[in-house]
Amino acid sequence: MKRLNDARILMYSHDTFGLGHLRRCRAIAHALVENFKGLSVLIISGSQIAGAFAFKARVDFVKIPSVIKLYSGDYTSISDHIDIKDTLAMREALILETAELFQPDIFIVDKEPMGMRGEVEKTLVALKMKGCRTVLGLRDVMDSPQLLEEEWNRKQVLQKIASLYDDIWIYGPKDFWNPLKDLNVPKRVVDRSRYVGFLPREIPVSDHTASHNLPPNYILVTAGGGGDGADLMSMVLAAREYDRNLVYPLVLVPGPFMKNEDREEIHRRAKTLSNVTVIDFDNEIEAVIDKATAIIGMCGYNTFCEIISFDKPALFVPRTKPRQEQLIRATRASELGLTRVLNADDAIDPSKMADALHALPHASKPSESGWTVDLEGLNAISSHVEEMLAHKSDAGISDSYETEELVHPA
Repeated sequence: MKRLNDARILMYSHDTFGLGHLRRCRAIAHALVENFKGLSVLIISGSQIAGAFAFKARVDFVKIPSVIKLYSGDYTSISDHIDIKDTLAMREALILETAELFQPDIFIVDKEPMGMRGEVEKTLVALKMKGCRTVLGLRDVMDSPQLLEEEWNRKQVLQKIASLYDDIWIYGPKDFWNPLKDLNVPKRVVDRSRYVGFLPREIPVSDHTASHNLPPNYILVTAGGGGDGADLMSMVLAAREYDRNLVYPLVLVPGPFMKNEDREEIHRRAKTLSNVTVIDFDNEIEAVIDKATAIIGMCGYNTFCEIISFDKPALFVPRTKPRQEQLIRATRASELGLTRVLNADDAIDPSKMADALHALPHASKPSESGWTVDLEGLNAISSHVEEMLAHKSDAGISDSYETEELVHPA
């Protein structure tokens, strides 16, 4: 383990829907403090349940007011009595104040270049003026090029990325997907982009799965955070109700954000079937995945990384709205032979889902695909952080930044 004297990294995770952003930031933060003594990481998170996760020593989080992203793309406050404009103003002010007090050496922003509704833009400008290195972390897949181009052109996002970010880290290998595919990307952004590989996941040190009374040889059905996972759970249960010859045990994990009425319906239907277990939420889902024979999911980034990390046969039923991220990732993974995919129009047919369930336990593992899976993302990030901090130490606080090109927020 190397020592970085009093180095500080600030991370931003907007967390308006699901658990993906927070869990990705947490995985990166844990890897960094494991690799470097003297390094501390602070995560700014809007997740309602950030406190449900354990954090390693020298990793902490600051909770900003939560908002919910609706299917329409609009946002609403988690508290009915607080206006969304007031909530957004509080978030922006808290992010800036936290950054000014923490004084990070590196600021890593997850997925949303300017933050939700531009809430980190002022912070990016302020930190760059003080010599902080800025990093944008992008998923392997963002969205379809058409939808992403429309959204980013409207907000001049690519121009702002070119001005405000020193590095762009893409959390996947170059031969899997280009998240900026078919966009008119400025040369400065291309030059600063680095494919780091997928972010691997590890089994927790403490194995608590016995408390769930899990059956042997089960198929795990996971919906991530669960906010949009009710349809997947219903499709799988419908297949079991249709085909009583499906005897493989099922373990369903709806997730913490599933609507109560949907969760109750899943529990009700599961009780009428044999060998079906429902676990509402597990903050260490990696252990449950590791013990599974196969996985059914929607192909969010974290679920995909877990499947390839633990080398499990998998079937994906991706959502297609409001983003096509899951569909693109699942389709590409299927093309490479890593996992299987069933579109929602077919999955809603109980007979077709039943056929897929019969075949899944005998499907190939990702390691048998013939495609080399790059799981070096956390190691690559650690190397980039070490280079950045060494550069900062050599250059001093007056490190060269092209401040005249900064795009200042209105």
